[in-house]
Amino acid sequence: MSSRSRPKPSKSTGSAVQVRGKPPVPASSSRVLRRALHRVDTNLNSYDRTDPFTALNTLLKLFSSLATRIGGCQFKLTPEEHKLSMHLLSIVEPFVGLSQERRSLTRQPTELLDAIVLQIDSKRDLLSLALSCKHMHSIVFPRHYDYRVIKAKVSSLRLWNYLIVNRSLARNVRVLEILDERDTGPELLPTDILGTDTDLESTDDELGLHAKQERFLSSALSRMTMLQAFMWSCNHSPISIDNVWPSLLKCHSLGQIVINDNLIFNGGSDDNADVPTTKKRQIVLPHLRSAAFTSTKHLYGSTRHPSLNRVSNMLNNCPNLEDLAVGYTQRRGNDYNSPIADDLLLCGRWPHLRSLTLTNLWCSPHTGFDVTATFLSSHAYIQVLHIDLSTSSGPNAAQLVLPVDSLPRLRELKSSREFANAVLQCPCTAENGRPLEIIKGVRLTGLGSDDRFLHNLKVYGSSSVRRLELLGWHDMEDLKRLAECAPKLNWLDLGKRFIGPNGNAIVNACAEGPSSSRLAPVPHANVAEWATLLSSLGDLTTFHGVKLFYEVTAADPNGSISASERSRQRKNEEIASVLAWKCPKLRRLDHWEENPGKVIVLIRDGEKVRYETRRVKA
Repeated sequence: MSSRSRPKPSKSTGSAVQVRGKPPVPASSSRVLRRALHRVDTNLNSYDRTDPFTALNTLLKLFSSLATRIGGCQFKLTPEEHKLSMHLLSIVEPFVGLSQERRSLTRQPTELLDAIVLQIDSKRDLLSLALSCKHMHSIVFPRHYDYRVIKAKVSSLRLWNYLIVNRSLARNVRVLEILDERDTGPELLPTDILGTDTDLESTDDELGLHAKQERFLSSALSRMTMLQAFMWSCNHSPISIDNVWPSLLKCHSLGQIVINDNLIFNGGSDDNADVPTTKKRQIVLPHLRSAAFTSTKHLYGSTRHPSLNRVSNMLNNCPNLEDLAVGYTQRRGNDYNSPIADDLLLCGRWPHLRSLTLTNLWCSPHTGFDVTATFLSSHAYIQVLHIDLSTSSGPNAAQLVLPVDSLPRLRELKSSREFANAVLQCPCTAENGRPLEIIKGVRLTGLGSDDRFLHNLKVYGSSSVRRLELLGWHDMEDLKRLAECAPKLNWLDLGKRFIGPNGNAIVNACAEGPSSSRLAPVPHANVAEWATLLSSLGDLTTFHGVKLFYEVTAADPNGSISASERSRQRKNEEIASVLAWKCPKLRRLDHWEENPGKVIVLIRDGEKVRYETRRVKA
């Protein structure tokens, strides 16, 4: 035999095929490889989701062809083939497996499920998730559901110590409300820490106990890294919000702050007086959108000379505010003054401010109005403005004059009559003018000072104002003039009727001050006269301030009513018919009781009209 001759390969099944650079492959496998060389269609739309057999066969064909590829492409899928394999697996998976539970979310590790539940803020959503299965219930309720909203007192040391030790539970808190120590309402605490700890709460020094409470509270706050809302109503405690504020600055997810305390209006020393000349990086709360600072009706912690220095220092850390409310409760007596708002309006600037409420603040007579005008002209995005700034009155008192195009987006205004005049008279060069729809807090005294407001309302606001809520009124003639100046009103609230001490001396009463005037117990009104007045307001749907219906008591259990009650019901039906005839769109009126939670609703059924008593949110 020649050295160059080669033996013929055997046809037996045990023979192998030799490929250069590769181990020998059996002949039977070579036939499988040759069949696998057929190209696989990578178009995803060519495979029916209801046909798992075709998908499985395609997967087998695709995976068996990997061994026949040459070089670095062996056992590697192209991007199109990888997408195809994932698509085919999604077709086969529903038809493969012992139970549906193996394919659900609960098959994930507990740590991963806890991280997913951490992103859910609403307790209602948490409850729905917990009711889905026992496994989710065991994750949601022990660690999340009871920790989303917590209401506790500063003296609840067992709570603060528990959150300090368990950092993973402290970050689950979303809303924290600090109650007053004298509050009789129940606390809202997690169920697993209801026991007391005498070692934490015991101390020989009362002042040392308060220092311990403040230290534990601040330490727990620093661990609530996902806190979204914080409410402080701790008024009967020597603990100041100033000492808790640095811990709140560490909660960068904080979006709402409500502080109800008298100590924040104490003057104290200026925090910037002892600051070195070197600049320090100021800590801000980037996600804080709503802030409210108000005093309480209690005298504890109040001062005769309140100040807004502390409030201003806190607001320096809140550059992205959209809703701001600062209110001070008026104290009885001439020794108690209102805080001056000049510095707050001079230095405070929030480019995204949408709603502003200033209640019972003092404005200096010389520079206060200029500062107020500059502040309002610098905040062009304000839509809701409730402002109560008092200043010295008299013939030589300064008047507020707003720059051109101030408050171009204002929709709701609650202020005095003089401030409303300044807003209405301010020119607005926008295409559709200022969209002022709601005016509140104006009082019609029946004097000549009402002429200016009614004129401005007719000239500048008659086309946009739809809702008017008066603080008080004096005579029917004032209301007739009001209806002529604003004929497009659909909501009218007259408030209370003011009269003088002698019944008709409204001029002297207003001149002497509000202390000599009183609210009149309005007798049952003349329905025909009021219906004629309201008929001039063709779009009126809601009317409050006058009780037009007679009081009707509920029937006894037997269903029988007296003759007098039946007569009142007939009169009420006549009143409803007259009002529906004169005012075709009128629907809601005052109830006959002094209950803000009830109203009378007129229901029209073709030509018939009936009235119903309904409950509304006060």
